[in-house]
Amino acid sequence: MSQDMNLTLKVWRQPGPNAEGKLETYKVVANEHMSFLEMLDVLNESLIAEKKDPISFEHDCREGICGTCSLVIDGRAHGPQRGTAVCQLHMRHYKDGDTIVVEPFRAKAFPVIKDLSVDRSAFDRIIQAGGFISVSTGQAVDGNAIPVEREVASQAFDAAACIGCGACVAACPNGSAMLFTSAKVAHLGLLPQGKVEGKNRVKSMVAQMDKEGFGFCSNIRACEIECPKEISTENIARMNRYYTHAMINSE
Repeated sequence: MSQDMNLTLKVWRQPGPNAEGKLETYKVVANEHMSFLEMLDVLNESLIAEKKDPISFEHDCREGICGTCSLVIDGRAHGPQRGTAVCQLHMRHYKDGDTIVVEPFRAKAFPVIKDLSVDRSAFDRIIQAGGFISVSTGQAVDGNAIPVEREVASQAFDAAACIGCGACVAACPNGSAMLFTSAKVAHLGLLPQGKVEGKNRVKSMVAQMDKEGFGFCSNIRACEIECPKEISTENIARMNRYYTHAMINSE
């Protein structure tokens, strides 16, 4: 039998990028089977019914794939459950009477748009700087036309699991994007198809990352802990090797 719970939410409200923000308190009744985003939907329905401005937050697939549900819940990116995006966090992890603090991702490179929505287009520009490979156009080749060692393919696949949500940046006290950037560099750089642009890719993506104003990596590894896809910081070490090699062998 499903159980309802009375919750107190302290939600960050900020009308616009240049406006001052503050935490506002709301009461909401949630069912234990709701996801966290469904609970916010219920709160927004009540705000709209009262002719108040609903809370702005990002969402899309609600299946832990798109990476848009960028929220800090009780001080943790994506909430208390490891390996889980906000959209897959369910209210059964809370109990009746709980108080929950909900804030946007905090980083210089992720300016607040409104309330809980932040601008993460800096990630898009990092991808545009080098997230491509040289391929012949036309009919797709056989999937096994180019042999790839199983271990290498597994490492590339694990890196490619990054959904670009930005939790790594929000979790890092320096606001570093090294985990995201290294995952994108690794999943292309490990495969034969991606080696053509290898040197230029890592130099271009790192340069764009720095240009966007992300902080430096000091190996705290909070990024790996809070990542909903549990991307390994081994990718950061791999990218540092790629970058050093590219700079030493620059023409």
